[in-house]
Amino acid sequence: MYTYEEAKLVKQKFWTSFGKYMQPVPSAFGEKVNWINYKTGIKGISFKMDADNGEAFTAIEFKHPDDIIQKELFDCFVGLKKHFELVAGKDWTFEENYTNFEGKIVPTISKKIDLIKIYRESDWPTIISFFKTNIIAIDAFWADWKPAFEQI
Repeated sequence: MYTYEEAKLVKQKFWTSFGKYMQPVPSAFGEKVNWINYKTGIKGISFKMDADNGEAFTAIEFKHPDDIIQKELFDCFVGLKKHFELVAGKDWTFEENYTNFEGKIVPTISKKIDLIKIYRESDWPTIISFFKTNIIAIDAFWADWKPAFEQI
């Protein structure tokens, strides 16, 4: 069992390792990108990755301060679901009323893997591969379809 400080250091070490691993990978736009803190350029849409004890997930989260715009952004993504699945695969979950880690209900599109532990370094290659595959796929979709969201 880890103390709070030990757990924090393990997570920090993981994210530093992931960041270094992804640093040479350009975005679909051909630009350098901070994969951990990916900037979508659209207010209310964020790309998230996280891992904890037991699972890792990649998600697209819709948190716009205007509920109507938030719903329109999510609905636009739902309308492009077939295009998204061509790039990112069909195993994503689209949830209009997802309760996030902050306890807020927000529309979310996510994919997760279970039975992994970020605190077990032998699981890191699996987690890193999962994150890399999914964030690159989201980025490839975003390169083609971001203009559709700029109209909202």
